Amino acid sequence: MSTKFPKEFLWGASSSAYQFEGGYDTDGKGLSVQDLDNQYYPKDITDFKVASDHYNHWKEDVALMAEMGFKSYRFSIAWTRILPDGDGEVNQKGIEFYNNLIDELLKHNIEPIITMYHFDLPAALQEKGGWQSLETVKAFEKFGRVLFENFGSKVKYWLTINELNVIIMAGHIIGVVNNKEEWEKVRWHVFHNLNLAQAKAINLFRKMVPNGKIGPAPNISDVYPASSKPADNSASFNFNVLRNWLFLDIVCKGQYNPFFLKLIKKQGYEFNPSEADMQEIRSAKPDFVALNYYSTLTVEMMEKDEKVGDKVDQQIVMGIPGFGKAVKNPNLEKTQFGWEIDPIGFKNTLKAVYDRYNLPILITENGIGAREQLTAEGKVHDDHRIEYYTKHFKQMAQAIDEGVEMIGYNPWSAIDLVSTHEGISKRYGFVYVNRDEFDLKDMKRYRKDSFYWYQNVIKTNGSEF
Repeated sequence: MSTKFPKEFLWGASSSAYQFEGGYDTDGKGLSVQDLDNQYYPKDITDFKVASDHYNHWKEDVALMAEMGFKSYRFSIAWTRILPDGDGEVNQKGIEFYNNLIDELLKHNIEPIITMYHFDLPAALQEKGGWQSLETVKAFEKFGRVLFENFGSKVKYWLTINELNVIIMAGHIIGVVNNKEEWEKVRWHVFHNLNLAQAKAINLFRKMVPNGKIGPAPNISDVYPASSKPADNSASFNFNVLRNWLFLDIVCKGQYNPFFLKLIKKQGYEFNPSEADMQEIRSAKPDFVALNYYSTLTVEMMEKDEKVGDKVDQQIVMGIPGFGKAVKNPNLEKTQFGWEIDPIGFKNTLKAVYDRYNLPILITENGIGAREQLTAEGKVHDDHRIEYYTKHFKQMAQAIDEGVEMIGYNPWSAIDLVSTHEGISKRYGFVYVNRDEFDLKDMKRYRKDSFYWYQNVIKTNGSEF
């Protein structure tokens, strides 16, 4: 069987605790910022209190993953299920839940890939200043210690912080602070604290899990100029720095990007990390780069006196006068939710990341969200998902053939979960969860058409691509 994919390629899929587990106050779990009211979340979608009820369906869910043939499953651990107050007593019920989940995965020869932090800061820490405070950095290190002590002997692959760049681009939207005005003042201070927390976690991991592998998991999008105008090419360079490289340079190279430093200095930000902090960051080298990819970004130069409105979206980008702004790409199709679809951009992004950092790549998110209906026969016909993945897999195979070293592919998501701004109606999974925004129904799981298609892809190790 001829295939471009490595023999041990980790085919699987992903989820996050707050979007999938439910059980928000069950068995001693504390509240996170995702359990609180967020003014930026639409009121006509569900909250995360029940989500897909994975907390009560975990064994069934793992059985479905095993049936598909998963080689890996990337999931996050809810900080507040382990440390309800963020840095206090350990909740043994939380340890037990994740131990059971990990053991069940291993029983089915599925490699667990753990995300340490996925947007769900403990509310108790938020009240004390959240990521603006060094106390949260210390608490994250303690959280890491508990995770590595309890799960380090079983789990090889670890991710530090999910989409650190999205946190910085949209912190006011995902619960880091309460409003945009406050966010503009503290953004880069929070950025450094997150980088410091990430570095401390990596250095602790080296001591406690010497045989494991750890890396960052940013959301990366290759950036196109809107035209062949030199000014638009300048905007493309600027946004590649600000959207992508800034967040990988610091963890992979141990330094803040010089163009970023110049930019924020011109904007009046004081940014002077201590030498001790930078020494910690420089010493914390990742083993691989995990990345979440959904689409590319197209930009043009922005006039210095031009204003740009907010774009509240997971792929949010900033418009900066004299620097650049995002524009629509007329050459790309769009999903039902308006996200551009760019399979060739996927290959371009993989090659750009590998060329810049020379580290193996693990895909931890990629996928298409859509409104989907369960038929009377209990079927879900999601040809759009099969078409999306087919095009992306072809480009991923080409990237490998052209020299990109890849570990695995874990798209978003394994099973339907609650999308942050579009609720359960925006479905990403290979498995349909029978619930609506406010009607929980029976939570029964149904295999979509893509379930059987992906099952065959994994069985043949992507030989058709």
